[in-house]
Amino acid sequence: MAPPATLFFTVTNALAFDQRMQRICGSLARAGYKVVLVGRQTKDAPALDPQPFEQVRLPCVAQSGKLMYAEFTWRLHAYLKAAVRGLRQKNQPVAICAIDLDTILPCLWVSKRFGVPRVYDAHELFTELTEVKSRSLVYAVWKRIEQMAVPQFKLGYTVNAFIAQEFERRYGVQYGVVRNLPLRQPSMVEATPTPLPPLPEGRFLLYQGAVNEGRSFETLIPAMQHIDMPLVIAGDGNFMTQLKALVAQHQLQQKVWLLGPLRPPALKQLTPRAFAGLTLFDNTGLNQYHSLANRFFDYIQAGIPQICVGYPEYAALCKTDAPALLIPDTKTATIAEAVNKMAANHVLYHELAHNAKRAAERWCWQAEEETLTAFWKTIIDP
Repeated sequence: MAPPATLFFTVTNALAFDQRMQRICGSLARAGYKVVLVGRQTKDAPALDPQPFEQVRLPCVAQSGKLMYAEFTWRLHAYLKAAVRGLRQKNQPVAICAIDLDTILPCLWVSKRFGVPRVYDAHELFTELTEVKSRSLVYAVWKRIEQMAVPQFKLGYTVNAFIAQEFERRYGVQYGVVRNLPLRQPSMVEATPTPLPPLPEGRFLLYQGAVNEGRSFETLIPAMQHIDMPLVIAGDGNFMTQLKALVAQHQLQQKVWLLGPLRPPALKQLTPRAFAGLTLFDNTGLNQYHSLANRFFDYIQAGIPQICVGYPEYAALCKTDAPALLIPDTKTATIAEAVNKMAANHVLYHELAHNAKRAAERWCWQAEEETLTAFWKTIIDP
């Protein structure tokens, strides 16, 4: 019997908290592929949970900034070159998938060298991220990489139709859409409880996900002065230092709870306990304006309402049976008014919660993974 085809997926993170890649790799492993997810060994990274696919973390001396990207690119290239060469010498089928622009170059170089299929999985418009666009030199470098590499990835998929259309407009590539939906479960609370950090008593708001630039923390934190419940933030990112400064500036240390990143089982315990979730993005670029965030669907699977920016992708999903209270902007007054309205209007709150539970039945990974596996079967048979 021939060995299964091997698929390499590459990311720059530490793997333990990457729910999207755990879902994708798990689905493809169950479809019959041998899947290898390659990431980065970060300082104090937790042990990895067992998965139905192989997990590899490449050690890097540099932990952040330009040196980290340069070192990881070099180490990823060396790893892929050795791994793919070994498989090709045995005449075993193999393909490489670059996740976002920060791993695309090693995937391009190795796939071209050994003549194996390459796929681009774009979680976002990388060059439209606030932390990229706001730095002219950084933007110029990543834009050049995008212009050079993406046209050479004829095969790919992304998270929504707008990004797929934008790649076709820019580079003539026709990508599919695989939305980042969470797994559908009878209950988001695990059968075996996972220990959680201390939480505030009573109702609380929840922001889960990356604590990065462009997520409206500059207006959300001041809004908490006018909201009569605490805010729990479960995540980490490049804006954490500024976030802590904002909390201190507005003297909200007792009202804003910073839990740091939580592993998926812990998040599934935490999210249903929240009064409501927050999905906020600054309107500072195409990536934010046309975002379709993981947390939007995570809140829905947990059956809780949310306050969400009324940008096109969310507005389209909320046309009927809206599971979220959409707001026109992310100004401090707008956020505070929306939360207070939801807290005071019990009919509205229960209607949104009811709609979230209904939407959870159709916006789930079990349906979306069929699109993913069908895509890969057109490229390489498991």
